[in-house]
Amino acid sequence: MNAPLRDRYPLAFRLYPYRRAADQDAKRPARHPVVIVGAGPVGLALALDLGTQGTPVLVLDDHEGVGLGSRAICFSKRTLEIMHRVGAGSDMVDKGVVWQKGRVFRDRDEVFAFDLLPEAGHRCPAFINLQQPHFERFQMEAVTRAQSTYAPIDIRGKNRVDAVTDRGDHVLIDITTPDGPYQITADYIVACDGAKSPIRDMLGLGFDGRVFEDNFLIADVRMTADFPTERWFWFEPWFKSGDSALLHKQPDDIWRIDFQLGWNIDRDAELRPENVRARVDQMLGPDVTYDLDWVSIYTFQCRRMDQFRHGRVIFAGDSAHQVSPFGARGANSGVQDADNLGWKLRAVLQKDASHTLLDSYDLERQQAADENILNSTRSTDFLTPKSAMSKLFRDAVLTLARDHAFARPMINSGRLSTPCTYDGSPLNTPDVLVGGPARTRPGACCPDAPVDGGFLLDHLGGRFVLLALGLHPPNGTGITDITLDPSMLGTELRDRYLGAATQALYLIRPDQHVAARWASATALDIKTALRRAMGDE
Repeated sequence: MNAPLRDRYPLAFRLYPYRRAADQDAKRPARHPVVIVGAGPVGLALALDLGTQGTPVLVLDDHEGVGLGSRAICFSKRTLEIMHRVGAGSDMVDKGVVWQKGRVFRDRDEVFAFDLLPEAGHRCPAFINLQQPHFERFQMEAVTRAQSTYAPIDIRGKNRVDAVTDRGDHVLIDITTPDGPYQITADYIVACDGAKSPIRDMLGLGFDGRVFEDNFLIADVRMTADFPTERWFWFEPWFKSGDSALLHKQPDDIWRIDFQLGWNIDRDAELRPENVRARVDQMLGPDVTYDLDWVSIYTFQCRRMDQFRHGRVIFAGDSAHQVSPFGARGANSGVQDADNLGWKLRAVLQKDASHTLLDSYDLERQQAADENILNSTRSTDFLTPKSAMSKLFRDAVLTLARDHAFARPMINSGRLSTPCTYDGSPLNTPDVLVGGPARTRPGACCPDAPVDGGFLLDHLGGRFVLLALGLHPPNGTGITDITLDPSMLGTELRDRYLGAATQALYLIRPDQHVAARWASATALDIKTALRRAMGDE
């Protein structure tokens, strides 16, 4: 149990071994456009987004691979779409355990079942379960492939950032390595250095929020079992291993089990192998053979910074916001931070937009963080009611839900991650597509759909695009267009992008969010919407 990480994931332990860099011998601090601190899922996602689009990026990490501790396993459709765009998604889906259905139980009784992707016509599944070391390994393999085609991505392990100083027109960064200290400068630094962010502490910035008074035991169990690849959650489970329990399949015959332990516990005692095995035995039964692969205890926290941008220092992922693991909103939200930030940094560095465009990252991703924290808090309050009245409500909902459909949406065992729709963003143009579907209104993330033997999202992303459905876009916009005549509009595309409209023109951002849509538009309309989407209106 709890074998060293290098034994459990040998390919992931030294993803970016230390090598001396030319910057360490420079007479003056070398200048970089973007420096990312932290080579986890968020930092690597941003590096891939920037580097594959030609923006030089340097990633610094104080390790040489994945860190210790319990890691993310549940990655959403939107995250996989982003990873597919930067060259890592297919490997992740091939290795991961694909799932979209779940079941919720109370005691022995099934209360209800759900399907997170009941419609067809998407390249990526609703979710995969994939251990974070594998996720990061596939990201690094994508980095290596990109570097082989001269993408300007540099990743330096065993490079610890010790000081960050914003000098107004650049940032000065002090770094320590096994060969000693050195300095570099950057136009922008992005802190993807986790919930205990050293950079946040260096700048004296707050991280306010709420700690939930409960403890959960994670047991990663290696076994061969015929449970379906679904998310199973128990309230008041009959096997009495905890107040609630969760079962999830991972690759390589690993199963993630979570037990709710309560607040006043003896952590050392709970982590003893014999006590962990007693809980697992009660759940699985005495005849199931298994090995304990990893065990830890965690406590929920929901926090966020007041601002994610502080001049030339920008925070993303857990360094900016933290949520409980139920709902898989942590790593997924962080990757979506990177997706939102990458194109904006690129536009500013290329002088296609003012630096004030970066303020929209702060605004839009704060909105997403607040949405995630709200959902995470509601889930946690339902899982761990803090008053007699709250428990009475929770128990009544569980009782009613078995036979009455109206009560089932009120059951909250973790509202699973979905991309944020940036309603009210200053980058949006008011919606004028009469009869257009709500799911593709300005601010929304584009849903996938089959197109000409492939998928729509393969044609979007990395640049602004005009998507013309059933009409030809006007000339003179200077924007790449994808024109689909009526014979190419399948049922999924019509349902998701036309609704009751007969034709539509969409302006889509580089991060595949809708900036504007019309039934028809002039070149001036489109140019005005583009200026707004670039923060110029």
